[in-house]
Amino acid sequence: MNTLINRQVHFQNLGLIDYQEAWDYQEKLFAETTAVKTGNRNLASEQQIPTPNHLIFCQHPHVYTLGKSGKPDHLLLQESGLEEKHAKYYKINRGGDITYHGPGQLVGYPILDLDNFFTDIHRYMRTLEEGIILTLANYGIEAGRIEGLTGVWLDYVEQKNPRKICALGVKASRWITMHGFALNVNTDLSYFGNIIPCGIQDKAVTSMSAELGYDIDMDEVSNQLKNHLAALFQMELQVTV
Repeated sequence: MNTLINRQVHFQNLGLIDYQEAWDYQEKLFAETTAVKTGNRNLASEQQIPTPNHLIFCQHPHVYTLGKSGKPDHLLLQESGLEEKHAKYYKINRGGDITYHGPGQLVGYPILDLDNFFTDIHRYMRTLEEGIILTLANYGIEAGRIEGLTGVWLDYVEQKNPRKICALGVKASRWITMHGFALNVNTDLSYFGNIIPCGIQDKAVTSMSAELGYDIDMDEVSNQLKNHLAALFQMELQVTV
């Protein structure tokens, strides 16, 4: 456990970035944080240095990603179909099944040392969801959780037409996190028709723009979500342009 608690979090909005490039960047930051944390174990308390934390927001060109627990046949496209859709496909090291990322979707990658906040993965996931729920409430969209299912949902109480608006999938090692969440803002939902999203066949996917009937300002959503997460985690955000 850290002797020094560091609540400072470096925030970056990378805009539209290739999935592999963003993944490589995550891995770099994850490795740097891990190296600091591992090095501290061999140092006296007064010699230790704080482990860094990062929060990355971005969008991706069309891409499908399959988590460690996912089934490859949940991708309903062959290689030729991926080319036709101008989409890429990656098997990755997060939890969860298959999902889609694309323009108009706000993706968040927290690389946090949870020793700086709280060491509870369940609480971590629920806190990310709560940030999304509060952000959607700012737009008059009532969202919540469905027991046994990860992510953020609409019509989550009566469940006559439950719709997922945000997917989550994370990795954690030595209490350091990576990967994160994907909030559908102005997303082209037709791309979800090429997968069984998160392995769930009987529930739909939606977006903020589909629910409200107009396109949403991505920067505005980013700013509100960033601030909600900062408050929930008690982060001290340092914005990197």
